Amino acid sequence: AQSSGFSSQRTEAAEVQSTADITEILTPDDRVKLDKRDDMAFYQNPRIVQHVDDIFLKQLTTLYRKRLVENSAVLDLCSSHDSHLPDDVEYAEVIGHGMNEVELKANNRLTSYFVRDFDKNPRIDLPDSSIDAVLMCASIQYMARPEVLFLEMLRVLRPGGVVIISFSDRMFYSKAIQRWRVLDDFQRAKLVRSYFQNTGGFTRPEIIRSVPLPGDPEVDPIFRGIGGLVTDLARAVKKGGVPDPFTAVVAYKEFKPESVYSPMP
Repeated sequence: AQSSGFSSQRTEAAEVQSTADITEILTPDDRVKLDKRDDMAFYQNPRIVQHVDDIFLKQLTTLYRKRLVENSAVLDLCSSHDSHLPDDVEYAEVIGHGMNEVELKANNRLTSYFVRDFDKNPRIDLPDSSIDAVLMCASIQYMARPEVLFLEMLRVLRPGGVVIISFSDRMFYSKAIQRWRVLDDFQRAKLVRSYFQNTGGFTRPEIIRSVPLPGDPEVDPIFRGIGGLVTDLARAVKKGGVPDPFTAVVAYKEFKPESVYSPMP
Protein backbone atom coordinates (compact mmCIF):
# COMPACT_ATOMS: atom_id res chain seq x y z
CA ALA A 1 0.00 0.00 0.00
CA GLN A 2 1.16 3.52 -0.75
CA SER A 3 0.38 6.70 1.12
CA SER A 4 -2.04 8.85 -0.84
CA GLY A 5 -1.04 12.17 0.60
CA PHE A 6 -4.57 13.54 0.10
CA SER A 7 -3.25 17.08 0.40
CA SER A 8 -5.29 18.64 -2.40
CA GLN A 9 -8.24 16.33 -3.05
CA ARG A 10 -10.69 18.19 -0.82
CA THR A 11 -13.76 19.14 -2.79
CA GLU A 12 -15.07 22.68 -2.62
CA ALA A 13 -18.31 21.47 -1.06
CA ALA A 14 -16.45 19.88 1.80
CA GLU A 15 -14.24 22.93 2.30
CA VAL A 16 -17.11 25.32 2.69
CA GLN A 17 -19.28 23.07 4.82
CA SER A 18 -19.86 24.81 8.13
CA THR A 19 -19.98 22.97 11.43
CA ALA A 20 -22.94 25.23 12.23
CA ASP A 21 -24.98 23.11 9.79
CA ILE A 22 -24.34 19.94 11.78
CA THR A 23 -26.84 18.74 14.37
CA GLU A 24 -24.95 17.48 17.39
CA ILE A 25 -26.35 14.45 19.19
CA LEU A 26 -23.50 13.97 21.66
CA THR A 27 -22.92 16.39 24.52
CA PRO A 28 -19.41 17.59 25.44
CA ASP A 29 -19.43 15.12 28.35
CA ASP A 30 -20.45 12.27 26.02
CA ARG A 31 -17.26 12.82 24.00
CA VAL A 32 -14.84 12.66 26.94
CA LYS A 33 -12.19 9.93 27.04
CA LEU A 34 -10.57 8.73 30.25
CA ASP A 35 -7.16 8.89 28.61
CA LYS A 36 -6.63 12.53 27.69
CA ARG A 37 -3.39 11.88 25.82
CA ASP A 38 -3.24 12.72 22.14
CA ASP A 39 -4.61 9.77 20.17
CA MET A 40 -1.71 9.84 17.70
CA ALA A 41 0.65 9.30 20.63
CA PHE A 42 -1.50 6.42 21.93
CA TYR A 43 -1.37 4.65 18.56
CA GLN A 44 2.25 5.43 17.71
CA ASN A 45 3.40 1.86 18.42
CA PRO A 46 2.07 -0.60 15.82
CA ARG A 47 -0.23 -3.39 16.98
CA ILE A 48 -0.16 -6.17 14.37
CA VAL A 49 -2.88 -8.17 16.11
CA GLN A 50 -6.58 -8.93 15.72
CA HIS A 51 -8.78 -7.06 18.19
CA VAL A 52 -11.71 -9.49 17.95
CA ASP A 53 -11.93 -13.28 17.71
CA ASP A 54 -12.08 -15.55 14.65
CA ILE A 55 -15.84 -16.10 14.78
CA PHE A 56 -16.45 -12.35 14.75
CA LEU A 57 -14.08 -11.90 11.81
CA LYS A 58 -15.62 -14.78 9.83
CA GLN A 59 -19.04 -13.17 10.25
CA LEU A 60 -17.67 -9.81 9.15
CA THR A 61 -15.97 -11.20 6.04
CA THR A 62 -19.17 -13.07 5.15
CA LEU A 63 -21.16 -9.86 5.53
CA TYR A 64 -18.69 -8.00 3.31
CA ARG A 65 -18.99 -10.76 0.71
CA LYS A 66 -22.77 -10.32 0.63
CA ARG A 67 -22.96 -6.54 0.74
CA LEU A 68 -19.90 -5.30 -1.22
CA VAL A 69 -19.87 -5.37 -5.00
CA GLU A 70 -16.93 -6.86 -6.88
CA ASN A 71 -14.69 -4.27 -8.59
CA SER A 72 -16.12 -1.48 -6.43
CA ALA A 73 -14.24 1.30 -4.65
CA VAL A 74 -13.91 0.65 -0.91
CA LEU A 75 -12.91 3.02 1.89
CA ASP A 76 -11.75 1.23 5.05
CA LEU A 77 -11.79 3.68 7.95
CA CYS A 78 -9.77 3.06 11.13
CA SER A 79 -8.03 0.26 9.30
CA SER A 80 -4.92 -1.65 10.30
CA HIS A 81 -2.92 -4.54 8.87
CA ASP A 82 -6.09 -6.44 7.83
CA SER A 83 -9.28 -5.17 6.18
CA HIS A 84 -11.10 -8.53 6.59
CA LEU A 85 -12.25 -8.51 2.96
CA PRO A 86 -12.89 -11.81 1.15
CA ASP A 87 -9.59 -13.07 -0.27
CA ASP A 88 -11.15 -14.20 -3.54
CA VAL A 89 -12.99 -10.98 -4.38
CA GLU A 90 -11.28 -8.20 -6.30
CA TYR A 91 -12.05 -4.53 -5.70
CA ALA A 92 -11.19 -1.61 -7.99
CA GLU A 93 -9.47 0.13 -5.09
CA VAL A 94 -9.30 -0.17 -1.34
CA ILE A 95 -8.36 3.08 0.36
CA GLY A 96 -7.33 2.72 3.97
CA HIS A 97 -7.37 5.20 6.81
CA GLY A 98 -5.72 4.63 10.14
CA MET A 99 -3.62 6.01 12.97
CA ASN A 100 -0.44 4.03 12.42
CA GLU A 101 1.41 3.99 9.11
CA VAL A 102 3.29 0.76 9.88
CA GLU A 103 -0.01 -1.09 10.31
CA LEU A 104 -1.41 0.37 7.09
CA LYS A 105 1.72 -0.50 5.10
CA ALA A 106 1.33 -4.11 6.29
CA ASN A 107 -2.17 -4.34 4.79
CA ASN A 108 -1.76 -5.89 1.34
CA ARG A 109 -5.38 -5.20 0.36
CA LEU A 110 -4.93 -1.44 0.44
CA THR A 111 -4.18 0.31 -2.84
CA SER A 112 -3.53 3.57 -0.94
CA TYR A 113 -3.90 4.93 2.58
CA PHE A 114 -3.81 8.04 4.71
CA VAL A 115 -3.14 8.71 8.40
CA ARG A 116 -5.43 11.08 10.28
CA ASP A 117 -6.79 11.69 13.77
CA PHE A 118 -10.53 12.02 13.18
CA ASP A 119 -11.03 13.60 16.59
CA LYS A 120 -8.99 16.57 15.41
CA ASN A 121 -10.08 16.55 11.76
CA PRO A 122 -13.03 14.27 10.90
CA ARG A 123 -12.84 15.00 7.18
CA ILE A 124 -12.26 12.59 4.32
CA ASP A 125 -10.16 14.06 1.51
CA LEU A 126 -11.94 12.35 -1.36
CA PRO A 127 -14.24 13.77 -4.04
CA ASP A 128 -18.00 13.68 -3.72
CA SER A 129 -19.68 10.42 -4.82
CA SER A 130 -16.40 8.59 -5.45
CA ILE A 131 -16.74 5.54 -3.16
CA ASP A 132 -19.06 2.51 -3.24
CA ALA A 133 -18.56 1.22 0.32
CA VAL A 134 -17.35 2.67 3.62
CA LEU A 135 -16.26 0.21 6.31
CA MET A 136 -15.31 0.63 9.95
CA CYS A 137 -14.50 -2.35 12.16
CA ALA A 138 -14.19 -2.21 15.96
CA SER A 139 -13.46 1.52 16.08
CA ILE A 140 -16.70 3.50 16.19
CA GLN A 141 -16.39 3.64 19.99
CA TYR A 142 -13.38 5.95 19.66
CA MET A 143 -15.03 8.54 17.40
CA ALA A 144 -15.59 11.74 19.38
CA ARG A 145 -17.01 13.69 16.41
CA PRO A 146 -19.29 11.18 14.67
CA GLU A 147 -21.75 13.80 13.42
CA VAL A 148 -19.16 15.33 11.08
CA LEU A 149 -17.64 12.00 10.14
CA PHE A 150 -20.99 10.48 9.08
CA LEU A 151 -21.71 13.53 6.93
CA GLU A 152 -18.36 12.93 5.27
CA MET A 153 -19.20 9.26 4.69
CA LEU A 154 -22.45 10.30 3.04
CA ARG A 155 -20.68 12.87 0.88
CA VAL A 156 -18.02 10.53 -0.55
CA LEU A 157 -20.48 7.68 -1.20
CA ARG A 158 -22.10 7.17 -4.56
CA PRO A 159 -25.92 6.79 -4.49
CA GLY A 160 -26.67 3.21 -3.46
CA GLY A 161 -23.33 2.95 -1.68
CA VAL A 162 -23.17 1.12 1.64
CA VAL A 163 -21.74 1.88 5.08
CA ILE A 164 -21.00 -1.05 7.41
CA ILE A 165 -20.08 -0.21 11.01
CA SER A 166 -19.17 -3.31 13.03
CA PHE A 167 -18.22 -3.65 16.68
CA SER A 168 -17.99 -6.02 19.62
CA ASP A 169 -17.63 -5.41 23.34
CA ARG A 170 -13.84 -5.28 23.16
CA MET A 171 -12.14 -1.90 23.20
CA PHE A 172 -9.33 0.22 24.56
CA TYR A 173 -11.60 1.32 27.39
CA SER A 174 -9.66 4.46 28.26
CA LYS A 175 -9.93 5.69 24.64
CA ALA A 176 -13.65 5.01 24.15
CA ILE A 177 -15.94 8.02 24.51
CA GLN A 178 -17.97 8.37 27.70
CA ARG A 179 -21.32 7.75 25.99
CA TRP A 180 -20.12 4.41 24.63
CA ARG A 181 -18.68 3.25 27.95
CA VAL A 182 -21.98 3.50 29.83
CA LEU A 183 -24.09 1.60 27.25
CA ASP A 184 -24.66 -2.10 26.65
CA ASP A 185 -24.29 -3.65 23.18
CA PHE A 186 -27.94 -3.18 22.24
CA GLN A 187 -27.85 0.47 23.29
CA ARG A 188 -24.60 0.95 21.38
CA ALA A 189 -26.25 -0.37 18.22
CA LYS A 190 -29.04 2.15 18.72
CA LEU A 191 -26.46 4.90 19.17
CA VAL A 192 -24.76 4.02 15.88
CA ARG A 193 -28.19 3.88 14.24
CA SER A 194 -28.82 7.40 15.53
CA TYR A 195 -25.60 8.58 13.85
CA PHE A 196 -27.05 7.52 10.50
CA GLN A 197 -30.48 8.94 11.25
CA ASN A 198 -29.05 12.24 12.43
CA THR A 199 -27.13 12.61 9.18
CA GLY A 200 -30.06 12.16 6.83
CA GLY A 201 -29.65 10.80 3.33
CA PHE A 202 -29.25 7.21 4.48
CA THR A 203 -31.75 4.38 4.27
CA ARG A 204 -33.20 3.00 7.49
CA PRO A 205 -30.22 1.41 9.28
CA GLU A 206 -30.22 -2.36 9.73
CA ILE A 207 -28.89 -3.82 12.98
CA ILE A 208 -27.35 -7.26 12.38
CA ARG A 209 -26.48 -9.34 15.45
CA SER A 210 -25.41 -12.56 13.76
CA VAL A 211 -24.28 -13.69 10.30
CA PRO A 212 -24.81 -17.35 9.29
CA LEU A 213 -21.60 -19.34 8.96
CA PRO A 214 -20.81 -22.82 7.60
CA GLY A 215 -21.24 -25.38 10.38
CA ASP A 216 -23.97 -23.48 12.20
CA PRO A 217 -26.85 -25.73 13.28
CA GLU A 218 -29.95 -25.78 11.13
CA VAL A 219 -32.87 -24.30 13.02
CA ASP A 220 -36.47 -25.03 12.02
CA PRO A 221 -38.23 -21.78 11.00
CA ILE A 222 -40.83 -22.42 13.69
CA PHE A 223 -38.09 -21.79 16.26
CA ARG A 224 -36.75 -18.69 14.49
CA GLY A 225 -37.20 -16.62 17.64
CA ILE A 226 -34.64 -18.71 19.54
CA GLY A 227 -32.51 -19.58 16.54
CA GLY A 228 -29.89 -17.02 17.50
CA LEU A 229 -29.53 -18.54 20.94
CA VAL A 230 -29.09 -22.01 19.45
CA THR A 231 -26.43 -20.70 17.06
CA ASP A 232 -24.60 -18.84 19.83
CA LEU A 233 -24.60 -21.95 22.02
CA ALA A 234 -23.30 -24.15 19.19
CA ARG A 235 -20.53 -21.66 18.40
CA ALA A 236 -19.57 -21.45 22.07
CA VAL A 237 -19.30 -25.24 22.32
CA LYS A 238 -17.22 -25.40 19.15
CA LYS A 239 -14.95 -22.58 20.30
CA GLY A 240 -14.65 -23.84 23.86
CA GLY A 241 -15.76 -20.48 25.17
CA VAL A 242 -18.15 -17.62 24.54
CA PRO A 243 -17.40 -15.91 21.20
CA ASP A 244 -17.09 -12.15 20.96
CA PRO A 245 -20.54 -10.65 20.41
CA PHE A 246 -21.07 -9.39 16.86
CA THR A 247 -22.99 -6.29 15.84
CA ALA A 248 -23.06 -4.52 12.50
CA VAL A 249 -25.13 -1.47 11.62
CA VAL A 250 -25.66 -1.13 7.86
CA ALA A 251 -27.19 1.65 5.79
CA TYR A 252 -27.15 2.83 2.17
CA LYS A 253 -26.97 6.28 0.62
CA GLU A 254 -30.42 7.23 -0.69
CA PHE A 255 -31.54 3.70 -1.63
CA LYS A 256 -30.70 0.03 -1.17
CA PRO A 257 -29.75 -1.56 -4.51
CA GLU A 258 -31.98 -4.39 -5.69
CA SER A 259 -28.93 -6.67 -5.91
CA VAL A 260 -28.73 -6.85 -2.10
CA TYR A 261 -32.40 -7.56 -1.50
CA SER A 262 -31.88 -11.12 -0.36
CA PRO A 263 -32.40 -13.06 2.87
CA MET A 264 -30.69 -11.27 5.73
CA PRO A 265 -27.99 -10.45 6.43
